[in-house]
Amino acid sequence: MKRPILAPRPPAELPGEGYRKRQIAAWLYKKGAREFDAMTDLPRGLRRELAREWRIAEFDLVQAFPSADGSVKYLFTLLDGQQTEAVYLPYKDRKTVCLSSQVGCPVGCTFCATGALGFGRNLTPWEILDQLLAIAHHQGIPPTEIRNVVLMGMGEPLLNLDAVSAAVRRMIDKNALGMSPRRITLSTVGIPKGIRRLAEEDLGVKLALSLHAPDDETRKKIIPTAKAYPVEAIMDAVADYFQTTRRRVTLEYVMLKGVNDAPRQAEEVARLIKDRRIVAHVNLIPFNPWEGAPVEGTPREGIRRFAAILEEAGIPTTIRWSRGVDVGAACGQLALKEAAPLAFHPKRRFPAGNR
Repeated sequence: MKRPILAPRPPAELPGEGYRKRQIAAWLYKKGAREFDAMTDLPRGLRRELAREWRIAEFDLVQAFPSADGSVKYLFTLLDGQQTEAVYLPYKDRKTVCLSSQVGCPVGCTFCATGALGFGRNLTPWEILDQLLAIAHHQGIPPTEIRNVVLMGMGEPLLNLDAVSAAVRRMIDKNALGMSPRRITLSTVGIPKGIRRLAEEDLGVKLALSLHAPDDETRKKIIPTAKAYPVEAIMDAVADYFQTTRRRVTLEYVMLKGVNDAPRQAEEVARLIKDRRIVAHVNLIPFNPWEGAPVEGTPREGIRRFAAILEEAGIPTTIRWSRGVDVGAACGQLALKEAAPLAFHPKRRFPAGNR
């Protein structure tokens, strides 16, 4: 019989009584323990009982692809043999992880390597959260040192919102990871019903819309789901989200040569925002190439020209130069490599010298 996973249960639902529950929660979320024997302040008999009845790690194997810029892509082999990926992004003032919500992705954007894989299945709440814990373990840091999360990996989070919400609730639970919800960003390709439901859930997270084109004709060429969700309907849902939460929205826009980078398209993006009086920030993302990609990226001068038009219209705009391109860890590149230079058992501490 398969042992149930210990988390992401709320700390109050963990095994044991009062004080013991808090100890176990601290080992899981604050110290990042990956096996019960590491919980040294628990009685030995309780540790044995926990090991018989429960499990912690949700992966059979974790493989790491270090980039020259310091970021690391992680390939996770799940207990059923399927795989997903995440990315660790260390900066001077923060540590960020990009997490997946599904195996593959059902959306199938033409510029995204994940979409070319097709869809495997939804991830469970623990498979989502355990990406963060496994990365922290491999990096040799407490999970609480990772203070920024972007749900921008494999999959469409709003198509697995129950599991995503459960994972996020453990991230922001003060008795678990204690993360600020304002440091968690959920990225969606644009599902109006899901956007409105996210507002109702009131998790406090940031919303990022992968817009990528301001008109239905262009969007249908690069995002298959655009056939079901027109741009105007998506932006109306985003406006409702803003009115409900009063939180600034981010619009993500991958720059594709000759597809969505014309000056008139920049003007239309500005109109979509201004007509609805949304407080928004636009991230322009250079296309990160991957083998077999059917599109090309806009040259740098074209990206800067597009940004200038948005800024002249009063729309705050950033060009988001990607990290991890050399190991396929950049935006749109996650594609399940079969082998990695560094592999480690998900329960054992990885040698510090090899990190």
